Amino acid sequence: MKPFLILQLRPEPEASDNEYEAIMDKGRLRPDQTHRICLDKEQVPDGLRLDDYSGVIVGGGPGCVSDDPAKKSALDKRIEDAVLGMMPEIVERDFPFMGCCYGIGILAHYLGAPVNKSRYFERVGVSLCLKTADGRDDPMLAGTPDEFQALVGHKEAVQELPPGCTHLLASDPCPYQMLRYGENVYATQFHPEADAGVFETRIRVYAGYNYFPPEETDRIREIVLGADIRWPELILKNFVDRYARD
Repeated sequence: MKPFLILQLRPEPEASDNEYEAIMDKGRLRPDQTHRICLDKEQVPDGLRLDDYSGVIVGGGPGCVSDDPAKKSALDKRIEDAVLGMMPEIVERDFPFMGCCYGIGILAHYLGAPVNKSRYFERVGVSLCLKTADGRDDPMLAGTPDEFQALVGHKEAVQELPPGCTHLLASDPCPYQMLRYGENVYATQFHPEADAGVFETRIRVYAGYNYFPPEETDRIREIVLGADIRWPELILKNFVDRYARD
């Protein structure tokens, strides 16, 4: 099988390693079936060919595409530019892509839709996602119920449906929870790779990143640990099953 290219944007080693393990676990992938690039440490190799991969999976991260470019760190700019630099070919070819969390901002921003903090941001915790009519027929959501809980935590969100995109999942706090561009380019606002244990690690790692007041840490942890988060992981499994190729 051709490997899946996994692009990671988290500069925090514990969170990055935990996310990579979660993507492999939920996607039922082995390390030899992936090519992991940690963009905080590595460049996308010159000459990288999408044809050498089954698909591309982009993880989350603390950066925001809507932040003032003049205030972004050099590292944040380099990470963002690396992912955005791959989007023209991915979108033009309709190449299999799954953008998790930060990935939906990257996709929408590239397509020209507004991504910002004016509305629809989500506090760290649990959100109830509801399928649209198109979502009920989409293969990435096969096996999931019409509504299910997912783990979220975002400072920005997609404000309008990007051109060429199909709306698959919605929620009250954030209407654009999952999108598809063309037939094979997907992105989620929530974290399909995360279960309660994964999110508990992130709550600890990102406690000082202004996602939530420190005094709310224990309450948020209790909410996450008590949630039913069995369905989002099927999205990653469906993605791998559909696009794995020799």
